[in-house]
Amino acid sequence: MRTTNLRTLAVVLICCCPAPAACAAEAVDVGSRLELFVDGRLIDKVDGARLQLNRPVPREVVFRFDAPWEGGQSGYVTMLQDGDVYRMYYRGGGDLGREYTCLAESKDGITWARPRLGLFPVDGSKANNVVWTGEKKAYWESHNFSPFKDTNPSALPAQRYKAVTLGRATPPGEKDDRKVLFAFASPDGVHWKRLGARPIITEGSFDSHNCAFWDSNREEYVCYLRQGIKGKRGVCRATSKDFTNWTQPVPLDYGDAPLEHFYTNGVVPYFRAEHIYLGFPMRFVPPQERSTVGFDNRKTDGLSDAVFMAGRDGLHFDRLFMEAFIRPGLDPENWGGAHGNSTPAWGILQTGPAEMSIYWTEHYENYPENTGRIPQIRRGTMRLDGFVSVNAPYEGGEFVTKPLVFEGSKLVLNMSTSAVGSVKVGIEDADGQPIPGLGLNDAVEIWGDEIERIVNWKGGPDVSRLAGKPVRLRFVMKDADLYSIRFRS
Repeated sequence: MRTTNLRTLAVVLICCCPAPAACAAEAVDVGSRLELFVDGRLIDKVDGARLQLNRPVPREVVFRFDAPWEGGQSGYVTMLQDGDVYRMYYRGGGDLGREYTCLAESKDGITWARPRLGLFPVDGSKANNVVWTGEKKAYWESHNFSPFKDTNPSALPAQRYKAVTLGRATPPGEKDDRKVLFAFASPDGVHWKRLGARPIITEGSFDSHNCAFWDSNREEYVCYLRQGIKGKRGVCRATSKDFTNWTQPVPLDYGDAPLEHFYTNGVVPYFRAEHIYLGFPMRFVPPQERSTVGFDNRKTDGLSDAVFMAGRDGLHFDRLFMEAFIRPGLDPENWGGAHGNSTPAWGILQTGPAEMSIYWTEHYENYPENTGRIPQIRRGTMRLDGFVSVNAPYEGGEFVTKPLVFEGSKLVLNMSTSAVGSVKVGIEDADGQPIPGLGLNDAVEIWGDEIERIVNWKGGPDVSRLAGKPVRLRFVMKDADLYSIRFRS
């Protein structure tokens, strides 16, 4: 697991407030929201602790693209939770001569089945799970169909599900042959119709998994799409109030981090804290840089892995960790097939009280060679909120937050310690002076492993008298990880 010392991060500033009024003006209003440590937004000072990127634990293969209408270049997966059913949309089509958008369903996120929908014929039979189809040679309404469930309160019932997909600006053979994005809608996520005759976004490359959703923070639709940026495969964002009229795409901003080839983006609001945007791009290393695999000297079309990034406004993202979030691993068949291997699905599923699942593609066809490989979907698990933790070693460490303004009466931690580890929390005023009765000397030492642990002091857990006032939290930790915090009633 990758660790980053907080003192080396440009986003973590040691702040000495000149006066309480100035500190109050600089305070971060966390309200009663769940807050993760995926960036340096909350942290002011640190001693001996570090930010640690936690990778998903690889679990079972949950799906193989081995139906007759699937094949070596199937993938580009979307994961949705729809009531008590999980849905997986993906690209079928064995040789991409004709692409099929397919649907699989699951009750637990592990066992998936292809429903027989009876909508489109494949080899003369409608006994399949195809929800849309088109010819790849024309890129006509078919390439990497990307659905989402529309949570816009004003969405029409007939358009409760929406999708974007790559097409051509005009039908095959006509003059305008640009790649564009079209909009689709469905009442049930199964029966789809195109929305309007005109494309919705025309500026972009689009030959990737372009992801759209209703952004409740901005109260508008957003689309993260593929576009070249300074000679790299990059990601841009466009926005819309009505899913028809869209702004010009704007490149994502990664601060001082170097630009890399991002083949997909995987940007999604975190389902437990939707003010935090997470991205899981598939990072592409082109064949000019890695034309062979080191351990067997096999020719490749490049290599790929996946990385992690986080942001607060959906446009500016922190890349505190340049290392891979998902590596190709021990399986030689994941080295090569760079246009699809290690590609995370769009969407995160909660698959247990303390567990979330992330999925990615393996064994993608290593074209232009025809290896006959069958791609598959691997599931990985993480604890809730567990992407990044503030970690303290056995020797111990501590950190202090920036001034925070909160709502509620209790402080709740998502934390884990060893048998000898511990966490103590003291509350200080904006100038760093302990609050009587709630300082470190009054804190009850905590140990264990819990998603929601209420912090206690000698006088009890109630901190409601401080609500609405700027305060700092001082954490003293030993052999422990802190994943998230939240104030609540």
